[in-house]
Amino acid sequence: MNLPNQLTLGRLGLTAAFVAATSISCRYQATMAIVLFAVAGVTDWLDGWLARRWNLITDFGKLLDPLADKILVTAALFYLVQIESVPLWMAVVMVAREFLITGLRLIAASKGVVIPADRAGKHKTISQLVAILTALACLAATELGQAGGLWHVMRLATDWLFAWATLITVASGAWYFWKNRRFVFDASDQEPSA
Repeated sequence: MNLPNQLTLGRLGLTAAFVAATSISCRYQATMAIVLFAVAGVTDWLDGWLARRWNLITDFGKLLDPLADKILVTAALFYLVQIESVPLWMAVVMVAREFLITGLRLIAASKGVVIPADRAGKHKTISQLVAILTALACLAATELGQAGGLWHVMRLATDWLFAWATLITVASGAWYFWKNRRFVFDASDQEPSA
C-alpha cells in the first residue's frame, strides 16, 4: 500500500480519535478535538498532493479518500450539532449530499467505473473543513479562557462560513449529479417504450 493511501487510512484513525475525544468529558475536550481535526485535515491535503506528485493515484485511493473525508466531516458535524454550534438542518443537508454522492458512486462502480472526487467536491470539502475548524477554534478559545473580542468575530464568521459551506455543498452535489447523470439515467436500464 502506497504512502498516500496509508495517510488516508491514518485519517480514519484520527477520526476515531476525534470521536473518542469529543465523547469523553474532560477539561480540554475542544482543544484535543481541534488538534485532531486539524491534523486529519492536513492529511487530506497531503495524501492528494503526494498521489499526484508521485503518480500514485489508485482506484483504492479514489474511493477511500472521499469516503475518509465524509466520515471525518460527518463526525465533526454530529459533535457540533450535539453542542448546538451548528443548526441541525445544515448538518442534514451536508450529510444527505454525501449519501447521495456515495450512492451515485456505487451505481457507477456497478458498471465498472470509478468516479473520483472532482474540483467542485474538493472546494466543498475545504469549505466544510474551514467552517468546522473555525467552530472548533471558538470552542477551544472559550475552553482556554481566551474568549475576547476576536472570539466574537470568529463566532460570527462561523455562522457565515457554515452558510457558505452549505451553499457549496448543494451546488457541488447538483453539479456532480448533472455531470454523471448517465449512470443514473442510462437508457439500457430503462423500460422499453411501447
